[in-house]
Amino acid sequence: MVEIARTSLANESLALTALDGRYRAAVAPLVDYLSEAALNRDRIHVEVEWLIHLTDNSVLPGTSPLTAEQKAALRKIVTDFNADSVQELAEIEAVTVHDVKAVEYYIANRLEGIGIAQLKPLVHFGCTSEDINNLSYALGVQGGVQQVWLPAARDLVAQLTTMAEDSREVPMLSRTHGQPATPTTLGKELAVLAWRLTRQLDRIEKTEYLGKINGATGTYAAHYASVPSADWQQISRGFVEHLGLTWNPLTTQIESHDWQAEVYADIARFNRILHNLCTDVWSYISIGYFAQIPVAGATGSSTMPHKVNPIRFENAEANLEISNGLLDTLGATLVTSRWQRDLTDSSSQRNIGSAIGHSVLAISNVAKGLDRLDVAEAVLADDLDHNWEVLAEAIQMVMRAEAIAGVEGMDNPYERLKDLTRGHRVDAARLKEFVGELGLSAEAEQRLQSLTPGTYNGIASQLVDHLKK
Repeated sequence: MVEIARTSLANESLALTALDGRYRAAVAPLVDYLSEAALNRDRIHVEVEWLIHLTDNSVLPGTSPLTAEQKAALRKIVTDFNADSVQELAEIEAVTVHDVKAVEYYIANRLEGIGIAQLKPLVHFGCTSEDINNLSYALGVQGGVQQVWLPAARDLVAQLTTMAEDSREVPMLSRTHGQPATPTTLGKELAVLAWRLTRQLDRIEKTEYLGKINGATGTYAAHYASVPSADWQQISRGFVEHLGLTWNPLTTQIESHDWQAEVYADIARFNRILHNLCTDVWSYISIGYFAQIPVAGATGSSTMPHKVNPIRFENAEANLEISNGLLDTLGATLVTSRWQRDLTDSSSQRNIGSAIGHSVLAISNVAKGLDRLDVAEAVLADDLDHNWEVLAEAIQMVMRAEAIAGVEGMDNPYERLKDLTRGHRVDAARLKEFVGELGLSAEAEQRLQSLTPGTYNGIASQLVDHLKK
């Protein structure tokens, strides 16, 4: 066995995962919300706002509202947070061996410069680490979903909706169980997917992002021990809502994370519907319904120069599956905590960015893939013309209606059409001949004689209008 000679790359600025390496550009906006640095910035934000909230309301005897300049200086600690801040915080944490305690010291070290050194004891007052963490994660997830994921998903559905509207009149052979079936239109089938995706987006937009700040076991014990005269529940609620979150009044040490499980399940369901779109479009490409527009200079295969592979949809499939694997795990893990607290959520939540990042990457690839498609209307029309037997359903139903209207000789319509068409290819001439031999009323016969596979699609094109509602 020949061993590979390796030099260590561990000290280089190289990415371990694909999201931070190959696909960095597609997911970079999430760094502002769901990275470790963003989490620490949000922790500082929560701590600063808590200090301001306590002083604004003069909760503790001996405190009074800060001046506008002092508040601005405190908030500048958040807005000035940068790479140097990340490094400084890491150095403090190397001593404290505790990430939230490092944040507390990071803020306290700046109070003297603002002229409020006497308020150092007020930093992190009454808080357990989870008071800060749950709010920080809620703000990060809220930002990542609302500012990055949802806009990308909405843009994709709008793109799909436009495709559905543009192709609403393009007749297409359906395939149920992979076999030729009652025709539809391409636009209607794309509209089905757009409708399904939109429903999930509507659910995700209504997500409640919950938060709490109530102490080590959710009882406000330290709060009332130190300041028994304060209405700590009202103070807590006012603060959580001030951050733009929904107050959770009843928790253990941790906010229960049920809302996280809910939104991750909804995103995962969106992902699964999008995965269905990928497999359908991939299959339509494979039978020639869509032609792919080649990218100038791109290579489809290292050995077969003629190929234009549907790589965007294949890439999206894989990333949707990875995203859902993480989202499903988060949803299952985060709703359980032993007794009043365990740390499984702490490790799990550090993967939220990866879970949503793989979904964002997939959305990006689907959008790029759809943008490179042309509808091959001639292929769709040819497929319909080779499957006249799909009109058997229409003929059978007309015969049933004729029988109810009193027309003679309409017995056993299903069986008669089954004998004619099952397992057989029937061309236009044979089908028209069969219709002419049935003894239908003149109006019914004329209706069927004028029908073709390309026109037998009901109100498919009108159904696309539901996307506008």
